[in-house]
Amino acid sequence: MEDLDLVVPVREGAVNQQLRYALRSWEANLPHRRVWIVGYKPAWLGGVGHIPTRQTGTKYANTTAAMRAACEHPEITDTFLYANDDMFVMEPLDEMPVLHRGPIREVEPYYAARASGAYLQGMQETRDLLADHGYVRPLCYELHVPLPVGNDGMLKALDAGRHVDVLHKRTMYGALNEIGGERIEDVKVLHRGPRFDRSTPFLSTMPDSFANGEVGRVIRSRFPSPSDYEYRGR
Repeated sequence: MEDLDLVVPVREGAVNQQLRYALRSWEANLPHRRVWIVGYKPAWLGGVGHIPTRQTGTKYANTTAAMRAACEHPEITDTFLYANDDMFVMEPLDEMPVLHRGPIREVEPYYAARASGAYLQGMQETRDLLADHGYVRPLCYELHVPLPVGNDGMLKALDAGRHVDVLHKRTMYGALNEIGGERIEDVKVLHRGPRFDRSTPFLSTMPDSFANGEVGRVIRSRFPSPSDYEYRGR
């Protein structure tokens, strides 16, 4: 199988150390052809494709616009890996597997307990919309790991969910295109403490847990050397 492009939406902000170390982890462990940054490109970043986008909406609207721009770009592989700048691949992979969190209804209580507001409402509205399409027990693909995405299938998902303010794009795509996959627990580490799963090949962080937590120390120590995507000295 040919390597896929790696597409990363990036918010505005000059530093973004999580992106720096995510790129180091992808270069070391995640086979890919070319990296595409959609949105803001930090000054230290080089050797990537760049698709500028306006970031004038909510973070959810901005990432939806970034996804559409990537799907419509003629130079990006028809199937690509969709990742965020806080996703780290800690062990070498032959290729990125398709992973999910299990049925949406089993994931919703986690966010309901956290009073997640718009995000939880978007999850429920996405689930209801999928039910209207005949998917009565859809899987949740809202994991903090890269996801293989076909551009035609994702555009279909974005069009179907265009009236949902906080569309869960990964889930909409996964269900409508029946991509299946393997179930795992989410790998996001929200806290600074030392207790997190170190056996998984994937990790994800919050800005605080990356900068000040044990998980960030582990990631930085694993990838101390600059990647080919970093201009030296920046």
